[in-house]
Amino acid sequence: MRTAVDSSVLLCILRRQAGWERWRDGLNRAAGEGFLVLCPVVFAECSMGFANVDEARKQLDSLCIVYDAFTTESAYLAGQMFLRYRREGGPRQHLIPDFLIAAHASVQADRFAAIDRGYLRAYFPTLALLNPST
Repeated sequence: MRTAVDSSVLLCILRRQAGWERWRDGLNRAAGEGFLVLCPVVFAECSMGFANVDEARKQLDSLCIVYDAFTTESAYLAGQMFLRYRREGGPRQHLIPDFLIAAHASVQADRFAAIDRGYLRAYFPTLALLNPST
């Protein structure tokens, strides 16, 4: 089982925000069932808090999270869903990186560890979300 991890979850854990222990434990359980992966956009979003790339990699390694590049299929899906979103009048609240992250999870993983912000269900309805409490 491959679980893609969103920056919302990683930043919650790294910053020790409310609920971080629940997410840490949920990711530990998910890692026991397979692999934890993150896409390039999530790496970029989370790496800003580190002095260099080696520190960022070391932190991800400590969480057993593997860097996973985009396939052309996931990039294409992101573009198509973003186009649909904009054609349906979606505001600039969500940008293409949000869709790249969700499409990566949809195509290249079995489930997604993310703090759901609503658009996931609307544009990626078949994407399974990890419940950190179970």
